[in-house]
Amino acid sequence: MDPRLKSSLLWGLVGGLAFLVLLQGYELVSTERVAWLVKFAVAALVVVGATGVSYLYQFGVPADAPKGKR
Repeated sequence: MDPRLKSSLLWGLVGGLAFLVLLQGYELVSTERVAWLVKFAVAALVVVGATGVSYLYQFGVPADAPKGKR
């Protein structure tokens, strides 16, 4: 597997798990409850989004980019 892809997938997994941890903390301190299907659907979207963003920006903004575009 390409190291860039593997790294992006792992960052996506970290993002999804972080979302679930934050949601669990929210449920512990409030009286609101979120349906498990909604939790995992949103977590899946977070995984996809974090994977895509980390794949695109893994090497950061190029050094020769114009100053306003960084």
